[in-house]
Amino acid sequence: MDSSPFLRLRGVVKSFGTFTALDRIDLDINEGEFFTIVGPSGSGKSTLIRLLVGMDDLTSGEIRLRDKRIDDTPANLRPTCMVFQSLALFPHMTVGQNIEFPLKLRKEAPDRRKARALELLDLLRLPQSYYDKRISQCSGGEKQRVALARALAFDPEILFFDEPLSALDYRLRKTLEKELKDLHARTGKTFVYITHSLEEAMVMSDRIAIMKEGRIEQISEADEIYGAPVSRFVAEFMGEVNLFGVTAGGDGTVTSDVLTVRPGATLAKAPSGARGLLMVRPEYVRFADDGAGFDFSLTGTLHGEYALGSRIQYEIETAAGMVTVEKLREDRRAVAEGEQLTVGFNAANTHFIDEAA
Repeated sequence: MDSSPFLRLRGVVKSFGTFTALDRIDLDINEGEFFTIVGPSGSGKSTLIRLLVGMDDLTSGEIRLRDKRIDDTPANLRPTCMVFQSLALFPHMTVGQNIEFPLKLRKEAPDRRKARALELLDLLRLPQSYYDKRISQCSGGEKQRVALARALAFDPEILFFDEPLSALDYRLRKTLEKELKDLHARTGKTFVYITHSLEEAMVMSDRIAIMKEGRIEQISEADEIYGAPVSRFVAEFMGEVNLFGVTAGGDGTVTSDVLTVRPGATLAKAPSGARGLLMVRPEYVRFADDGAGFDFSLTGTLHGEYALGSRIQYEIETAAGMVTVEKLREDRRAVAEGEQLTVGFNAANTHFIDEAA
């Protein structure tokens, strides 16, 4: 049985003159996977997907699909399809005509084209009556579903998505995130998704790749990247975070210039003698008067309190910088700006980032 990855990139480089947009990318994507590539503007994620779909040429390296090299195959001959942010629907056509367009290019018979379009309307949970509806009469969410139906009409082996939800309002985006995840499960297709939205990636993906300056910084499942980032960049990119400089001792103990460390507190995975960052997410930081003892604590003054829907965030100004505490709204506590507070957390809720790694 062939155990090679479905889609494989090795040593992929893309340069524009003296600027290297992608620097020796190695990447394996499994068949049927929902794989998301995330990164800030300029990280190279859009350049990468343009290479994968065949819109740009490599400078060096290779791309293989089912172990067959495809980087020299024209885009229109690859078994792939792209769903763009702009959707690129034909406004003068009906919904049905848009969905049927790739089948018409293949010279499929009209009755077969219509039958397939109606199947895809069902799959995308649009009424079959939409077949004759003008694209200009469709809402943003309906247009998004039509674009997905048209992409699936190609029957591609891989669907590529270039930030397709970024122009939608928040509520519709949340709905379509769930629908995309469900569609992926129902079709069994391989989805490769580009976004700058961490939330989208966390909701939908089997695995996530974090990009920085043309390189892949980390690839893993969402929970692993959130809880055990490999670098400061990934830790900060994956949401609110508190980072403290610490040094690990040979017996797992730890010392810090900014934290008060409980005697006997240890970090199980910190390399002996390593200087690094102790990471703790805001939801694991507590106020000292909540009645718990802590492995690590520090004191500061309340800088601000912020209501974020179901959550409340508190910013505490300390010698280590601003520390963020997060609570559920139901656990909100009365505090005053400028009030002196002690906060703490336990070793089990931390992650050590080795700065020398």
